[in-house]
Amino acid sequence: MSALPNSALLSQSATLHSADADENMTPVERRATLSLASIYGLRMLGMFLILPIFSLYASTLPEKPSHWMVGLALGAYGLTQALFQLPFGMASDRYGRKPMIYLGLFVFALGSIVAACAHTIEGIIIGRAIQGAGAVSAVVTALVADLTRDEHRTKAMATIGGTIAVAFALSLVGGPLLNRWIGVSGIFIMTAILTILAMLVVRFVVPDPAHSHFHSDASTAPTKLKDVLKHRQLLRLNYGIFALHAAQMAMFVVVPFAIVSSSGMHLDQHWHIYLPVLLGSFVLMVPAIIYAERHAKMKQVFVVAVMTMLLAQILFAVSIQHFWGIVLSLTVYFIAFNVLEASLPSIISKVAPAAAKGTAMGVYNTSQSLGVFVGGALGGYLSHAFGFSSVFIFCGVMMFLWLLLASSMQAPPAVKTKMYTMEDEAEGMTADTAEALRSALLKLDGVIEAAVLPQELTVILKIDKSHTWHDDQVYQLLRG
Repeated sequence: MSALPNSALLSQSATLHSADADENMTPVERRATLSLASIYGLRMLGMFLILPIFSLYASTLPEKPSHWMVGLALGAYGLTQALFQLPFGMASDRYGRKPMIYLGLFVFALGSIVAACAHTIEGIIIGRAIQGAGAVSAVVTALVADLTRDEHRTKAMATIGGTIAVAFALSLVGGPLLNRWIGVSGIFIMTAILTILAMLVVRFVVPDPAHSHFHSDASTAPTKLKDVLKHRQLLRLNYGIFALHAAQMAMFVVVPFAIVSSSGMHLDQHWHIYLPVLLGSFVLMVPAIIYAERHAKMKQVFVVAVMTMLLAQILFAVSIQHFWGIVLSLTVYFIAFNVLEASLPSIISKVAPAAAKGTAMGVYNTSQSLGVFVGGALGGYLSHAFGFSSVFIFCGVMMFLWLLLASSMQAPPAVKTKMYTMEDEAEGMTADTAEALRSALLKLDGVIEAAVLPQELTVILKIDKSHTWHDDQVYQLLRG
């Protein structure tokens, strides 16, 4: 330790804890993770449930809205979510996590009620826009960071990500079934009720954090936005999530109509198509992700998935008038979608600077929301003006551009991230001491990147996966 200044301070106060030292979450961490994941999932379920049914429902409204208006209603929440997501997260640093979650959930419930009571497409657009303005995603992520130790944060975030995937799958099956029982207005009312229940979960189940502070791996730092927005590899990934969700929303403007016109199948039976397609695509997705992670083939699998998505758009364009062509296109689409949706956050984590991961994810999530809006609006306009196939030609062009960007991107490094929590006294560490510690950490075999964040009591390391790693190296450095 003699190579580092202020060694007495470090050796006495900067004791670190790693996942190897305590592999299991505490009961409080588990309760926080599961309860916040349920809130996240319920909110997204309310967003997703109308996707497979709304286009056909809107066609029954008295004024017979155009496809463009239908697409705008589907995508409206994406625009307001993109506008309010980062401000909500930043406001929670000042006004508290739970108050901002209450506010966001209240706004979301209000939008659900407005949409439920609307009898015109304009009223539903307003309701959906209000729903999106209740953008609590970043706040929930920040609260997860407050309530979990650094070494368990990745596990907690993965649980939330899994909840979103389950919510999407349930919506494709549950939307048509619920439409039969309670209708679209009933689904909006149910969404409002679930949101109120989520507020009760926040009040009585989610633990109160001992203290809230900024977390570089989970929150957006305005000072790092410029660097993230200039990062070429991250920009490629941000375009990718934009294109992926634009194509998703455009597809749901068209496909429900196409299924009915090509088969005569009633809307309430569409889940008969979605369920086997989703199950089959999931079975094929899991081995692909495991192979990519274990064998450091993430770029290869990623590029193949983008090519598969391009193929799906071509299949849609040429076979959208034929029932079995639609089924085949949906199967290919969901195989690619599931692989890309699962791999993109992993690549972001590998590529983003260690001290700016939260900012990178904030920009990524905003790009996703903008894709939802653009896909809904443009998908509706194109299908109205030029027919169904034009929607998928447009989506195919987006995927071709993404393929060019993905093929030329740098292969993401095969790294794992380790986070260590320092004791409270480390807040007194000077900038020079922190930089000296970072330099020493970088000299350890296997360390690709290091960030020392005294204000957050955190050390973040990116470590070569092929290297045998021992946490004792870090302890010895600090105590030596």
